[in-house]
Amino acid sequence: MRLNLSSQIVLNKVPVEFYKPKTTVEYSEISRMEKIHTDIFASMAEGASHVADGIEAGIKAAQHEGKFYVMALGTGSSLSAVYEELIRRYQTKRLSFRNVVIFNAYEYYPLQKNSSIRSINQLKEHFLDHIDIEEQNIFTLDGFVAQESVQDCCRLYEQHIKSFGGFDIALIGIGRSGNIAANEPGSSIQSMTRIILIGNISRKEMEASEKTKETIPPCSLTMGIATLLSAKTVYLTAWGEEKAEIMQKVVENSFTDTLPASFLQTHPDAHVVLDLGAACQLTRIVHPWLVTSCQWTDKMIRSALVWLCQKIGKPILKLTNKDYNENGLSELLALYGSAYNANIKIFNDLQHTITGWPGGKPNADDTYRPERSTPYPKRVIVFSPHPDDDVISMGGTIRRLVQQNHDVHVAYETSGNIAVGDEEVTRFMHFINGFNQLFTDSKDSVITTKYKEIKSFFANKKESDFDTKDVLTIKGLIRRGEARTACTYNQIPLDHVHFLDLPFYESGKIEKLPMTEKDVEIVRALLQKVKPHQIYVAGDLADPHGTHKKCTDAVLAAIDLEKEAGAEWLKDCRIWMYRGAWAEWEIENIEMCVPLSPEELRAKRNSILKHQSQMESAPFLGNDERLFWQRAEDRNRATAKLYDHLGLACYEAMEAFVEYKPL
Repeated sequence: MRLNLSSQIVLNKVPVEFYKPKTTVEYSEISRMEKIHTDIFASMAEGASHVADGIEAGIKAAQHEGKFYVMALGTGSSLSAVYEELIRRYQTKRLSFRNVVIFNAYEYYPLQKNSSIRSINQLKEHFLDHIDIEEQNIFTLDGFVAQESVQDCCRLYEQHIKSFGGFDIALIGIGRSGNIAANEPGSSIQSMTRIILIGNISRKEMEASEKTKETIPPCSLTMGIATLLSAKTVYLTAWGEEKAEIMQKVVENSFTDTLPASFLQTHPDAHVVLDLGAACQLTRIVHPWLVTSCQWTDKMIRSALVWLCQKIGKPILKLTNKDYNENGLSELLALYGSAYNANIKIFNDLQHTITGWPGGKPNADDTYRPERSTPYPKRVIVFSPHPDDDVISMGGTIRRLVQQNHDVHVAYETSGNIAVGDEEVTRFMHFINGFNQLFTDSKDSVITTKYKEIKSFFANKKESDFDTKDVLTIKGLIRRGEARTACTYNQIPLDHVHFLDLPFYESGKIEKLPMTEKDVEIVRALLQKVKPHQIYVAGDLADPHGTHKKCTDAVLAAIDLEKEAGAEWLKDCRIWMYRGAWAEWEIENIEMCVPLSPEELRAKRNSILKHQSQMESAPFLGNDERLFWQRAEDRNRATAKLYDHLGLACYEAMEAFVEYKPL
């Protein structure tokens, strides 16, 4: 069973030669905009294996010479895959860590005696506790040290590093603000180990990484930029589209203290290792015509013309031969003969993505339409990772499908219970208790008992405490009720509303369980029951908490199993990927775009607002201060504005989709 198919989605868009050149000469050509040696891999697993290869070689070379191999190690999700690969190599007796010395890159400060939050604990949990490293070879900064001794502590740490001959390697990840270790923007290239205030963006990332509700201390003791750059070799890893923008700046822009990771440009042996998601904004991936000759596919031509339109501020049909020649696109003139011919081709391609019939228009010529006219009506399943992603991402399209008489099912893959605030539970419990008092004279002992239990739990609940099973159940019920209300508003029958409650989500914590075959079989059972002609699935893999990716992997794995089994229904089914609150599809990749009128956009907003627990009090709004309905409207309006600026059509808003073809 293939449980990680979402990681291969990007492969459908990027030619191998752009991220995996065959020769050094080819690499030097396509990477000419990059100021740090950058290796791009098809998946996180391949990238992690590459980094592990370098570490393994270094460790074995040191063992052969009878020396220590000294490593500076960071923590966080960017490094987890590397640690897992190193652990695997130890467990298969391929690699020993007996001669390895570890220095933890940073520690929180000040730490309380009973605090479970320690950076070194995370490093041990994800790596050190699973290998044969000697305990005396593990060093970390002392987050418990008195304030007057902090400087001495940091100086002593530097001396310890020097006493082992310095670092052979530094292995670090990157934060969304461009920080490495805990070096926040503004850190100097000469900075040594020191105390530093943790920024808001880094704090939220650390909280997510620690998988705890306990408050992160305000400061950190961290290796400085100069400390990290003193390593003979530096590896920086990043995975996923959420890191793409920051990695483009680090790799291709000039180095600056506003982006601490960019100082790696000054290191003689620094290596950036990315998957295709994290590399998707590098020039060789997104604008390859600027660095090499291209095999011009329809999508690449579309991408080039959209880029040219945005660069010079013209709609497609006004581009001239001169515009092409002056901006590195003369190859297209040779291919098409003139700007006019290329313009018309791409204008028509983009125009054909626009449809008011997302389920296909019956009795119509569908040659140039995104969807088939038959069968009509279609059976449709919309898979929603949380009980509001459906309306946030494609609420207008759902209403259009229902109004056009398609048989629409909505499948909510997780309960979404941890994203409900305690005040919502309190409000509902007050109602239930009041109902009990008014209509049964408080005779329902279950309500009375549970009301007292939950009231007492909240009164004594600490910030770091996780909810009880009863509280999580109530929070799940709240989200179910909101989802049903939104579906009723969109005229979807309640027997077409499915709550899958995939087991991986039900950890009761921020950190989820691994997605397994059990999750996949639940999805597969629904597919076998409905036998849909259309499936809509989340392609918004930049969700910062990872739930979307796991949910999408479960759906794709279930489809994969059905394909292997030769399911007849799948031969007449198309799979469309939507994006939600976190990002939008690039226009060159959009294959179906559904326009919304002002009234339809207002109806979409109303359906989002039915999810009251996810409004102002939602715990996981992220760094974006806009509410979910605001994000959705801004995103949909921006898509419509882009189509308008390209000279295609002027709509109030548009929802975009990309087709997924089973691998």
